[in-house]
Amino acid sequence: MANAFSKEERVAFEDILEGFNDALVLSRNVSIYNTDQTMMERTNNVIWRPQPYIAQSFGGSPFVLDMTGNFRDYTQLSVPATIGFNRSVPWIMSAVELRDALQEQRLGDAAKQKLASDINIQIMNVAAAQGTLVVPITGAAQGFNDLATADAIMNEQGVQMFDRYAALSSRDYNNMANNIANAQARSFRDDKSAKAYERAFVGVVANFETYKLDYANRLQAAGGAGDTINTTAGGGNMYVPLATDTAGTGETSNVDNRFQTVTVNDTTGVLAGDCFTIDGVFAVHHITKQSTGQLKTFRVIQNVNATTLVISPPIISGQGGDAAEQYQNVEVVPNAAAPIVYRNANAAAVNPFWQKDSLEILPGRFAVPSDAGAAVMRGTTDQGIELVMQKFYDINTMKIKYRLDTLFGVVNKQPEMSGILIFGQP
Repeated sequence: MANAFSKEERVAFEDILEGFNDALVLSRNVSIYNTDQTMMERTNNVIWRPQPYIAQSFGGSPFVLDMTGNFRDYTQLSVPATIGFNRSVPWIMSAVELRDALQEQRLGDAAKQKLASDINIQIMNVAAAQGTLVVPITGAAQGFNDLATADAIMNEQGVQMFDRYAALSSRDYNNMANNIANAQARSFRDDKSAKAYERAFVGVVANFETYKLDYANRLQAAGGAGDTINTTAGGGNMYVPLATDTAGTGETSNVDNRFQTVTVNDTTGVLAGDCFTIDGVFAVHHITKQSTGQLKTFRVIQNVNATTLVISPPIISGQGGDAAEQYQNVEVVPNAAAPIVYRNANAAAVNPFWQKDSLEILPGRFAVPSDAGAAVMRGTTDQGIELVMQKFYDINTMKIKYRLDTLFGVVNKQPEMSGILIFGQP
């Protein structure tokens, strides 16, 4: 067959796939959802994924058996997930260059490393941009107390106490390792202090499996100041979740309830990514609906105009019907001009943390024809992410074109189950 792969190239591709699989460190720590690729093509690569239900219970003393007045509708919320990232590494080798087989192997290794890095980066980009559990820390990273604060916030708001992960910038991770390495007064099993000293290794801390990033997003210093928001019932900023919305033409469509458009007094200097709290708006446990006594943190998703912001999560005070009670996430002390306090006062590296079910990868697939003149090989990682390798020989130039491709999507299904640590804040 024309342009067929040699046995040596097939072995090389298997090595590339194995190395690609090993490099997908972060993708192993998020959920995977495999889709029907024919359906995805027909829906423009978008599928709506359900968020978890939150149930309500009723009772009394000593016994209340009659639940006549407590039968209510449950509102199923969902979010759009898109297979929207396609990454490719192409390269050319001449017949002269191919005399050195090591060059082909090195280029293949570089290609797999870049594609794996692209997937890890996209996971971190989504987590860093949309995680709403914000933990600003005064000074540099110290270790246990930093991640213990993130653990406490998750616990207080009802996030599952398992499968928690944190990805830290190299400097912040190494500062934590320094804290462990200098822990002379503590005794760790498996020589944890020695590992921290010898390998700058942190491992599991405060219920988080930690990872070191050789890249990390940066969060700018907030530019807004003196902003206020109306948190009274009539202020128009309390959100009521909707499963679907009906347009004026009668068409029904799903609603993405991760975001809310709010009105504030002024948006000058406010940028996407800014973190803030609102005076008198306290986080609640998502199941018990009891106030945590801690101010709820929010993220700016978009600065729309002089008085309008898109934020996440929405402000759901429990007023406005069954859905608002079911998905209540705050307790509000009403104020017509509640002060907004921005928590990213200084620019800092973003250190995402998340519960596994909050982030999800959607593997995609290229339908590359195998009888169109180019040789094609494909393989799938443990997470279902496909890697496609193609080779084409040009007789005119005696050059061979290679390319490695992958297709995938990343979605943050529940921003209230993920967040960021930022250090060096006042």
